[in-house]
Amino acid sequence: MKQNLDWNNLGFEVRETNAVIVSKFKDGVWSEPEVVKDLNMVLNVYSGVLHYANSCFEGLKAFRGVDGKVRLFRPDENARRMQRAGVFLDMAYPSEEMFVKMCLMCVKENLDFLPPYGYNASMYLRPLLIGSNPQLNLLTSTEVTFIVMGNPVGSYSGTASLTPVNAVICRDFDRAAPNGTGSYKLSANYAPSFRAYNRAHAAGYKEILFTDSLTHTKIDEFGSSNFFAIKGNSYVTPLSDSVLPSITNKSLQQLAADFGMRVEKRVVPVSELDEFSEVNACGTAVVITPIWNIVDKATIEDSAIIGNHVFGSKEVCGKTSAMLYNTIRGIQDGTVEDAHSWCITL
Repeated sequence: MKQNLDWNNLGFEVRETNAVIVSKFKDGVWSEPEVVKDLNMVLNVYSGVLHYANSCFEGLKAFRGVDGKVRLFRPDENARRMQRAGVFLDMAYPSEEMFVKMCLMCVKENLDFLPPYGYNASMYLRPLLIGSNPQLNLLTSTEVTFIVMGNPVGSYSGTASLTPVNAVICRDFDRAAPNGTGSYKLSANYAPSFRAYNRAHAAGYKEILFTDSLTHTKIDEFGSSNFFAIKGNSYVTPLSDSVLPSITNKSLQQLAADFGMRVEKRVVPVSELDEFSEVNACGTAVVITPIWNIVDKATIEDSAIIGNHVFGSKEVCGKTSAMLYNTIRGIQDGTVEDAHSWCITL
C-alpha cells in the first residue's frame, strides 16, 4: 500500500498502514511473530480484555535520519517497561528480544509510511499486550495476544514543535490512587483522564497537571506525559510511586547531566512552581512541550483562581529546554552523536 501523505501535516492520528505484527501466547508458548495485513482484529466477545481491561501498551518511535538510516529510539527500555506491567498484571509478556524483533519487523513492513528526514516527523510504534481468552471469572488470562502497529506522525498537539501551551492543575480528578497502577502503562489508566481533559479543553487549557491523590499538594505528572522543570542549573522532576517512568524523561535527565546540570528527582510541592524558570511536559509523543502558564483552581471549571504561575515566554521555549530537545532529536535523527548507544539502526 502506498499513500500520498503530506509529511508536513501528519498530526497524530490513525492511518491504515501495510501490516501489523502479531504473536499469540497459548499453552505456555509464544507463536512465531506473523505479518498480518488485515488491521481488523477478531476477538471473542468474552475475551478478558473487553471486560476487565487486562491490557498494557507502549509507545516508541522510529526515525529516518540525515544519513538515510532508520533508527529506533531505546526499544529495549520499552520492552523492559512492558515486562514490568506484564508482571503486575500476572500476564505473559514478550521477552526483550522478541519485543525488539517485532518492532523492527513492523518498521520494515511499513517503510512506505516512515517520514523522510527533514519533516520533524516519525513512525510511532504502539506495541499492545492484551488478555484474549474467553472468561467470566476474575482470573489471570491464560491466552495473550501481542501486537505491534505503526503510524506516521507529526506533532502530537497539532502545533509546531516547542510551541508553549497553558495548563491547569487538576484538583477535582485523581490520576492514580496511592499504591495503585499509576506507574504502570496500563490501558485502564487513561480512560479516567478523558473527563478531566474534556473539561480542561472546554475551559481553554491545553494540558492538565495532576497532583498526588492523598494530599493534592505535590506534583505528579501531566495527563499526557511527565513533568520536569528548570531551576537555576538544576533539572527537577517528581519522585512519586504514581508517576509513569518515562523513557524520554530518563533520557533527558542523562543529557542534562551530560551538560553539567544537577539532576534532582524528588518530591516537588505545588508551592515551588514560582521558583522554576522553565516547565515542560515530556514523553514519547511530544518529546518536550513547553508550559508557559499553569493556573491553579479548586476545580477545573471554577472561575476563582488560587494561583497563576507563569514561566518564560508565551511564544518561545526556554533556552535550556530547547537545548535538551535539540540534542535528543539530533540523536534520533543522526545529527548528534549517540554517545550512550540508545538507538538501534535498521
